[in-house]
Amino acid sequence: MSEWIGQITDWFLTATSLDGYSVLLLTIPLAVIQGLFGFFPFATLVLLHISLLGIVEGLLASWIAGTLAGLIVYLLCRYWFTDWFNRKWMNKLRKYEKWQKGLDRYGVWAVIFLRTIPIVPNNIISFMSAISNLKLRSYAWSNMVGNLSSIWLFGLISAPIVFPGVNLSELVLSYVLFLLVLGIVFIIRQRMMTNKEHKA
Repeated sequence: MSEWIGQITDWFLTATSLDGYSVLLLTIPLAVIQGLFGFFPFATLVLLHISLLGIVEGLLASWIAGTLAGLIVYLLCRYWFTDWFNRKWMNKLRKYEKWQKGLDRYGVWAVIFLRTIPIVPNNIISFMSAISNLKLRSYAWSNMVGNLSSIWLFGLISAPIVFPGVNLSELVLSYVLFLLVLGIVFIIRQRMMTNKEHKA
């Protein structure tokens, strides 16, 4: 597997002449295409970034590409191509209706959860957010946090494939702490909302 990834990486470097973070000039547009049409899994770009830039910098590049793509797709669906989106995707979104209700209820937390756990395709999350009552600012930061969580998790899973024998203990520990902080913030936020509803 690692040999196959190495061959793909060598081919990519030879074909594009891109190196370092300049690879984002190609992978960000690819991430937007993936975010609109889902032709290929986003994990492909994560593996490419990791193999080209190393684990930490590869995850950072993937986070930048994924976050920008998610935001661009949201804006396109919400403000520019609403009619096209409604014609092409509304019927397909019906099978995700229960998640749409969850997104309308929990807002940013639903985006973070759905980005972290691969239950719903990446592009569908952006589409559902675009037709929800989620405001741009709220979506923007939940998209950032959700993509960070998703890419971090995938990096932990895929890094040993690209770099066999690598020590990921610090990356695992930091991810567990990240999830713990997210969980605490979610619980506090939900209690505040519950108290506010009771007072109303």
